[in-house]
Amino acid sequence: MLTPDRVDTNSLFLTAQLNRLGVEVTRKTVVGDDLAPLRNAFDEAARRAELIIASGGLGPTEDDRTRDAVADLLGRKLAPDSAVMGMIEARFRQLGRRMSEVNKRQAMVPEGATVLPNDRGTAPGLWLESDGHIIVLLPGPPHELKAMFKMQVEPRLARIAKGVRLLARELRVVGMGESDVDQRIAPIYTRYSDVQTTILAAPGEIQIHLRMWTKDMPAAERQLQDIQEGIVLALGEAVFTTAGEPMEEVVAKALTLNQATIATAESCTGGLLAERLTRISGSSAYFLGGVVSYSNTLKSAWVDVPEEIIESRGAVSAEVAVALADGIRRRTGATLGVGITGVAGPTGGTPEKPVGTVHVAIADSSASKERTMRYLGERDRIRWQASQTALDLVRRYFLYSVPAKNNEKV
Repeated sequence: MLTPDRVDTNSLFLTAQLNRLGVEVTRKTVVGDDLAPLRNAFDEAARRAELIIASGGLGPTEDDRTRDAVADLLGRKLAPDSAVMGMIEARFRQLGRRMSEVNKRQAMVPEGATVLPNDRGTAPGLWLESDGHIIVLLPGPPHELKAMFKMQVEPRLARIAKGVRLLARELRVVGMGESDVDQRIAPIYTRYSDVQTTILAAPGEIQIHLRMWTKDMPAAERQLQDIQEGIVLALGEAVFTTAGEPMEEVVAKALTLNQATIATAESCTGGLLAERLTRISGSSAYFLGGVVSYSNTLKSAWVDVPEEIIESRGAVSAEVAVALADGIRRRTGATLGVGITGVAGPTGGTPEKPVGTVHVAIADSSASKERTMRYLGERDRIRWQASQTALDLVRRYFLYSVPAKNNEKV
């Protein structure tokens, strides 16, 4: 985890699960495989917290030293555990593989430790208690860690929980900058000293996180609801969710609610919009299909974009985006067509159409709407923001362009 080759997802999972149980995570530490720094990290953690959870370092190789560090810190001997050895040997028989001698290291258990069985790997977890502290050692592979935590650790922690719970809300905003959002909502959230408010910028959106530790859940629910309603009133339709869903999920609900279908014609986004629309299970009910028409020839051949428009206005233009949207709609018979064309960079820009220039359009059977954007950032960021704008156009279409009985905010 100290190299650029791995992304730490274990701590994110553990934080979410612990918060749900009412355990506040106060610090995360990444430490290398050397024995002394490992021991020091556990020692420092024990001075600050009652519960310490570590992942990784329980494997069979010489650099797997977590067991040794904790045993040394607690002054406990490591000894082979015959039951653990039996589980490891059974695992290898199940896989049809010969067990190496080094795997015997995984059966070394500090005295007094409770073994946490691992039905997805060979490294058992360990639960240790000492002087009012709990130390939990979990394997590093995420699929092993998640299963072990849910089956072995969570029930134990639930039994000793103190009754405090974390209540959280997540609102997401589109079409506004971080400073603009904060300027509008700061007078609302600063009135509540017991609620932690965090505003985060992400590609194509701003996230507002409300967190409150409480023993009185009904009262906390009412308080967060008051803050949420104030924020929605201040930001209006820019708030696309109050439940933390990604934009594609919000759009999926709108399409489903209105029994509508959608098709896409993409150039600079290279199919990213179609990919996001189909991330949701059941998307075949509303997504009819899409094309990636990068070349001008295929824009005309596949989506019926008139060649004269491309010649007169250019492939990156509002007119071509509208023609893409309308062409794919007519070709597929979808309720809505979406067209995207632009300059994602880092090359290809001109003074008139610099990198980051994107045109997004939607069309139904009676009209079309286009939005011209100027995005900053690298290629992937521009492509993502373009797909976010396209999804937001679809979301807003259902806010304004459908019968009032279906105009339910999603």
